[in-house]
Amino acid sequence: MAGAELANGVHDSTVALEEGRGGRGGDEARCESSEQDGARCRPMLSVPFVQKILAEIFGTYFLIFAGSAAVAVNLRTGGTVTFPGICIVWGLAVMVMVYSVGHISGAHLNPAVSIAFATCGRFPWKQVPPYAAAQMMGATAASLTLRLLFGNAPEHFFGTVPAGSDVQSLVIEFIISFNLMFAISGVATDNRAIGELAGLAVGATVLLNVLFAGPISGASMNPARTLAPAIVLGRYKGIWVYFAGPICGTVAGAWAYNLIRFTDKPLRELTQSSSFLRSARRS
Repeated sequence: MAGAELANGVHDSTVALEEGRGGRGGDEARCESSEQDGARCRPMLSVPFVQKILAEIFGTYFLIFAGSAAVAVNLRTGGTVTFPGICIVWGLAVMVMVYSVGHISGAHLNPAVSIAFATCGRFPWKQVPPYAAAQMMGATAASLTLRLLFGNAPEHFFGTVPAGSDVQSLVIEFIISFNLMFAISGVATDNRAIGELAGLAVGATVLLNVLFAGPISGASMNPARTLAPAIVLGRYKGIWVYFAGPICGTVAGAWAYNLIRFTDKPLRELTQSSSFLRSARRS
């Protein structure tokens, strides 16, 4: 509808000029130009966008609640869930949420993923702050729920802290976040992939990452997953690792997949273009 109205406005001003009403036509043209500028500056708050934000809040809440609850229950019950069980819970939670809200909001559930998509031109930068805020709200609400259920004893901390040095955990977080975003880019942004398997592939990637990285860094891959329990339980050890590692890793993973997305084109098409990075962002 907006496009039709703008097109009609341009047509009307053109007719006015042809009929000799130069001054009035110029005014109309300026008015139409103002209307177009107003359309471009229109607030992004709308019912569909609010639905996306709510989907991110609910999706992140259930993801963090399920995964962190597995950790909390395992600590309180002497290891009944087991470490492989925790890995499976995280993988299944991601898979379920991708299939539940992926068609509404994209199921980012992770500020680092939103930032990585934005750097590649696949997500508007202006929507990154609302998405990140929604993800933090969901993660914080889940952490508060778990604190009410299980208390805040230090030995029952369900967040993530480096088991060894900060540098070791930083490298691990970068690698597993790279792996996660590389998989997301492959199954969710490439038309040649089988989109229906996106949830299964991303969930399996998370399960795999938690299996080998969990004992080292906690396998966060998500700043909201680490920051929310840290705020609720007041434990900030090595918190910077879980911002730098996941954000840098996801951005690098997204751009790495953009590089191999062009393998079906002749090499001369890539080397002759001086705007390779711009073409990568458009693809």
